[in-house]
Amino acid sequence: MMQYKTLQTLLLLAGSVTISHASVAGETLDRIKERGELIGVMDQAYPPYSFLNDKNEMDGMDVDLTKEFARRLGVKAKIETPAWEVTTAGNWRGRWDICICSMTPDAQRARSLDFVTHYYSSPAVLVTSVNGNPLTKLADMEGKKIAAQQGGSYERYLNQTLKMEGYGAKPVTYPFKAVQVMPYGSEDLEYQDLSLGAGKRIDGLVSNLVTANERISKMPGKFKIVGEPLFEDPNWVAIDKGDKEWRDTVVKIFDDMRKDGTLQKITVKWIGTDISR
Repeated sequence: MMQYKTLQTLLLLAGSVTISHASVAGETLDRIKERGELIGVMDQAYPPYSFLNDKNEMDGMDVDLTKEFARRLGVKAKIETPAWEVTTAGNWRGRWDICICSMTPDAQRARSLDFVTHYYSSPAVLVTSVNGNPLTKLADMEGKKIAAQQGGSYERYLNQTLKMEGYGAKPVTYPFKAVQVMPYGSEDLEYQDLSLGAGKRIDGLVSNLVTANERISKMPGKFKIVGEPLFEDPNWVAIDKGDKEWRDTVVKIFDDMRKDGTLQKITVKWIGTDISR
């Protein structure tokens, strides 16, 4: 009798879990429609993808895409910028609806986030200062202090734990055995410290090629890219797990933006070339 009751209890618990999971399906779109607002999450200092402009408003390629996505849903867009490690940790619990935020998918993040569609690619590069003791080749990273955004794919690359199989990227290789990984809260702080000269606080940093070129053009005579790209950096749209209807909606809207040329138009506006393929 005790075994029967135990089994009955387990079955009831399993049933409640199933019901609870089913109730999640579709709730994201319902929530968005009810409040008339899509909440997108992204980095506050990642130009030209997302950044604060002169009017103290969020601007950039990812911002434009989020606004266009919201328009197609028939709602307004709201942008929030929590710490990147919080965004990438997943388990958003309804705080945010979508991340059109230049996120690189990997096995670790996929445990708590759904990566639903690829929307652009740009390689990762090593950046050093032209002053101090600049790095001259990728192998110079060995044993050096190399910065990366905390909680990001570049930090995992430096720790040699980045796994992107299944997301359209080639296997990652490493031109170093080990580096001193220097995690930063934002790229702004990384570039500020690197501008003091290589070897002062850090020797270099890992960044997106487009973002690096943006920083270099705005601060001429400060930084340079070292050697060839480190690895391909596919960027996908991410959502919280467990809502198939929302996933299907996101895929359809991005498919529509590809077909009608909107995705290409927005990337060309900000990058100068189509990186959406």
